[in-house]
Amino acid sequence: MFDLTVLASVNPVPHTLNHPTPIGWAWSMHANTLILAGLLTVLVMWWAAARIRTGDPARGAEAYVTTNPFAHALEVMCVYLREQTCRPLLGERTDRFMPFLWTLFFFILFNNLLGLVPLLDAQHLASAELRASHSAWLGGTATSNIYVTGLLALIAALVINIAGVMQLGPLGYLKHLTAGTPTYLWPLMVPIEIIGTIIKPVALAIRLFANMTAGHILVATLFMFAGMGAKLGGLGYAITLVSGVAAVGVYFLELFVALLQAFVFMFLTTVFIAQLAHHGEHEHHGEIGHEHAHAH
Repeated sequence: MFDLTVLASVNPVPHTLNHPTPIGWAWSMHANTLILAGLLTVLVMWWAAARIRTGDPARGAEAYVTTNPFAHALEVMCVYLREQTCRPLLGERTDRFMPFLWTLFFFILFNNLLGLVPLLDAQHLASAELRASHSAWLGGTATSNIYVTGLLALIAALVINIAGVMQLGPLGYLKHLTAGTPTYLWPLMVPIEIIGTIIKPVALAIRLFANMTAGHILVATLFMFAGMGAKLGGLGYAITLVSGVAAVGVYFLELFVALLQAFVFMFLTTVFIAQLAHHGEHEHHGEIGHEHAHAH
């Protein structure tokens, strides 16, 4: 996230950016971080699932109890996301979408958390060659890369709109673009609905990118002040102390932000999936009411 050897740099932004690997930009540091986050998502959840699932019936009630504390914490998170966050929105479709939504949440979470581990700094401290070439094999926060968040948002948009087509049917999906308005308003409403369909995933990408980037720049700036204060001596040590304490506080805040932004991305994806179905239902009920009024 930031390079401990250049804390006195006047520009903290490069410390938060993607770096090439020693083989060049054809395969960047963030690409390896994404692979690591993907492996952690699969392995950690696989490990947790083995400890959460029902055990030997001969053990009685204990067969249904998760004894490992970490696995139990993951189970609580998964149950909360399914029952308290997604089911009120998706209803009977919840179980169909939960594998995707859980994967989205934990993959983003692991990427966010990896950004708080100074993997980049450790490599630069260990290798003068990597430090001199401003390259690294691993590290950084991949979700502070707009290309990464853009791709995640694109995947979410595909799921959202494919789910809408499956729920409403091709004609129903196209009809929802009219927002149930009279025919003479379609030239206005259809472009607005299409723009809204595009803006939703764009907002997902920018929100995650901006939040993760801003937090890391703030931490890098505080450590930059700490390094500059240490070089000044005298009152500069007070600057170092205050900046160091503030950086630690912001680091704990970043842990919360890492969890929150993973939740927000997953939650808004769920909301957008549910909106299409509800939109179609409202239009359907509106047509029934309209026909009922004509019948009377």
